[in-house]
Amino acid sequence: VQLQASGGGLVQVGGSLRLSCSASGSAFSVYAMKWYHQAPGKQRELVALISSGGSTNYADSVKGRFTCSRDNSKNTVYLQMYSLKPEDTAVYYCNTQRLYGGYVTDYWGQGTLVTVSS
Repeated sequence: VQLQASGGGLVQVGGSLRLSCSASGSAFSVYAMKWYHQAPGKQRELVALISSGGSTNYADSVKGRFTCSRDNSKNTVYLQMYSLKPEDTAVYYCNTQRLYGGYVTDYWGQGTLVTVSS
């Protein structure tokens, strides 16, 4: 599985961005997808999750501001970000997992940088 994230950039406080993550391989639609972010000097944190069925969960810090969606026909997951704050500044990674022989393998995109300026 290869993941390619894009859409990051520089935006002012209160602005919006949409991140995309395209996945290679088959059976994209049957797996959950996640978005994480990692701010400078901090640990990587889960931001949003979308299940194979389209159910979503969000970190408290982004609830009501971020929306995660997926287009299975394009093997792509999106993170629409509204009302951006300086604390949203981070590298954003998409993630998926596969279970092989009882072991979970994580796959990560290369990350896309979001910078929110005040």
